Amino acid sequence: MFMARPSCVLTQYSPAEHGLFYSMQPPIASKVGENDSIFSIYDVKRAPSSTFLPRTRIIDLLFTPQGAKMPRLNIKVMTTAILALEDGTIFEGTSFGSTGTITGEACFNTSMTGYQEVLTDPSYRGQIVAMTYPLIGNYGVCEEDNESACPQVRGFAVAELARLHSNWRAQEPLEDWLTRHNIPGIQGIDTRKLTKLLRTKGAQRACLTTELSAEEAVARAQAAPPMSGSDFVTEVSTPTAYHWEEESRDWKLPNKTTGDLSLYAPLPPVKYRIVAYDFGIKRNILRCLRRDGFDVTVVPAHTTAEEVLAMKPDGLFLSNGPGDPAALPGIHAQLRKMIGVLPIFGICLGHQLLGHAFGGKTFKLKFGHRGGNQPVKDLRTGKVAITSQNHGFAVDPDSLPADVEVTHINLNDGTVEGLRHKSLPVFCVQYHPEAAPGPKDAAYFFGEFIDLIEDFRAGKYQQH
Repeated sequence: MFMARPSCVLTQYSPAEHGLFYSMQPPIASKVGENDSIFSIYDVKRAPSSTFLPRTRIIDLLFTPQGAKMPRLNIKVMTTAILALEDGTIFEGTSFGSTGTITGEACFNTSMTGYQEVLTDPSYRGQIVAMTYPLIGNYGVCEEDNESACPQVRGFAVAELARLHSNWRAQEPLEDWLTRHNIPGIQGIDTRKLTKLLRTKGAQRACLTTELSAEEAVARAQAAPPMSGSDFVTEVSTPTAYHWEEESRDWKLPNKTTGDLSLYAPLPPVKYRIVAYDFGIKRNILRCLRRDGFDVTVVPAHTTAEEVLAMKPDGLFLSNGPGDPAALPGIHAQLRKMIGVLPIFGICLGHQLLGHAFGGKTFKLKFGHRGGNQPVKDLRTGKVAITSQNHGFAVDPDSLPADVEVTHINLNDGTVEGLRHKSLPVFCVQYHPEAAPGPKDAAYFFGEFIDLIEDFRAGKYQQH
């Protein structure tokens, strides 16, 4: 292994030239490969005096042998980044991903894994997402795990970005992937402080920048449009209808004893043809539907009821999506025409849109539910499930008509998590039964959709 003296590293970089004129601690070396070393320079002005934290790293120097003699030195300067909230709070860290200036609603996700699924979930459109788990990026990125074609967040905030990733499925580092998709990130901030602030004061508009001063960033955050009243569905919905035919088989382990070396479980035959509204649909929802025997045609968000009914589907699925459900009155009207005509199952935004179609209202939550550990109680059975959630609005139970019942509630704050019509074939849940990422407690809802369709065929529901 080639080892360099600290003075050798320090002479390669002048902090004053980059506006980072702080006192430096001697670099810390860590082994990368058999013959590689990484040396990091830390800005101790931002770190506690008694510790060195990786999130205070401002520059990495990578030494690799070139032939048998001279080393090659790659220097990456860590650019300063600012996350400014509309209340004037400033978080200063270092940039990763792309550079520039963006605005959005700051929110937090409490999942310990699944950062790639979070980043590609269309429900996060228009938001700057902070992960509460401290180390992010340690297993890289695999395109097969994307929930949509590309990252959907406006920006990404983490306490520590992993310098190295380790996963046999990884195709590239998280930072390179975000850079390629022009998504800015900030690392080295106190995400616990940010989370506590958002829980105390509520969701806030924010600005993430590598260009503006702190004062300018706060002003930019204050000028950003609020999430209430925003329609992001138009941005994420498919422009044209399509038939879902992508890989949907479930993974399994090969069994040498039986001679079954396949990595995938076979798909069941198609039993039901359904239409799925794309308000920002996640790919794993489509995979789960296909694995349960559904043939799925996905349609744009503003498809009319007449166009859907002309396809003569066995059922209708309403997907997740971003933004304010109250900002979509045209969709409310179309769904209202199909209540009682088709069996309907909705999740997340689809659940909220059904609330409006029933004649109810929604309201904005203080800081939302985002993570894989939300407890939900089924009021019909008394059972509690741990669920995956991502939403900032909720249905107002007092606004619902008498023929709609609340079936599930969130045990943290008592908000509505599930609805069912008492006489028509319609039900919905606020959370994610496909759980990507998250627990599988709620996967049974796809089976309940099958039961709903079968009961409708058998004439157990009145038809309009």
